[in-house]
Amino acid sequence: MTKDHLDLKGFLILLGLTMLWGLNYTAVKVSNTGFAPIFNAFLRSSIASALGIAYCLSIKQPLFHRDIRFFHGCVVGLLFGLEFVCIYLGLLYTDSARAGIMINCSPFVVAIGAYLFLKEKLSITKITGLVLAFIGLYSVFQGKPTTWNPSMLFGDLLEITAAFLWGATTVYIKKYLAERVHPIHTFLYQLVFSVPVIFICLIFLEPKWILNVSASAVIALLYASVVIAFVSYLVWFKLIHTYPVSELAVFTFLTPVFGVVCGVIFLGEQVTTGLIIGLLLVSGGIYLTNYRKKN
Repeated sequence: MTKDHLDLKGFLILLGLTMLWGLNYTAVKVSNTGFAPIFNAFLRSSIASALGIAYCLSIKQPLFHRDIRFFHGCVVGLLFGLEFVCIYLGLLYTDSARAGIMINCSPFVVAIGAYLFLKEKLSITKITGLVLAFIGLYSVFQGKPTTWNPSMLFGDLLEITAAFLWGATTVYIKKYLAERVHPIHTFLYQLVFSVPVIFICLIFLEPKWILNVSASAVIALLYASVVIAFVSYLVWFKLIHTYPVSELAVFTFLTPVFGVVCGVIFLGEQVTTGLIIGLLLVSGGIYLTNYRKKN
C-alpha cells in the first residue's frame, strides 16, 4: 500500500537501514583482513547476485531483458563494479570513518548530474548543500589522524572516486532504466553485471586472493553480502515503493553518522576535529540536497 508520508514504522525501518549501512564500512575493513580487497568485493557481489537471482525467480520475474534495457543494465553493472573495486581497495588504506563520509558524498554527484543530464533544477537549498559538502570534504582531509600517511590519501581518493561512480550510476539509472524495469532488475543488473567487471580487475591487480581468513572475516563478508547487498537493498526498494522518495532520501544523512560511530567503537579509529566538522557539514549537505518542500 502506497503512503503519502513517512510514518513511525517507515522511520524505524529507515533508521535500522542507515545503521546497517553505517556498520558496513567497518565490516569491509574486517573482511579485508581475511581476503584481498578486490577478491572480497568479488565474493560479495557473487553471493548477493546468487541470492538476487533466486529471489527474482521466486517472484516469477524474468532475469534479464532482450532489448536496449539489457545494454543499459550492462553499463550500470560496469559503473557499479568499478565503484566497489574503489570502495574495497580504498578501505585497505583509509579509515572506515573517513570512507563513510566520503562515499556518502554521492548525493551531490547526483544533484549535479541531474542538473546536467536530467534537466532538474538546482535550487538555492541544493546549492547550499553542495557548498557544505565541499567544505566538509576539505575539513575531513585537513583532520588527519595520528596514523595518517600518504597511503591514506590514496585510500581517500579511491573513496571519493567510488562516490562519483555511485552518483553516476544513480543518474544513469534515472535516465535510462527508472520506470522502465521492475526494481528487482535494477538490483540484479548492478550486482550480476558487476561480477565480471570486478573479476577482470581482480585478475590484473591482485596476485594473492586469500590473506588471513578468520571467523570474524567470514562473518563480516556474509554481513556485507547477505545483510547489506541483498536484504537491506530489497527492503530499501520496498520502502521506495511505499513511501515518498524525497522523504526517504532526506534521512540518508544518518548513514555517515553511523559510519563514523561504528569505526570509532569497533575499530578504535581516531576522532579528529576535522572529521567531526566534516561529518556535520556533509550530513547537513545531504539533508539539504535531498530536502523537498511539502506541497
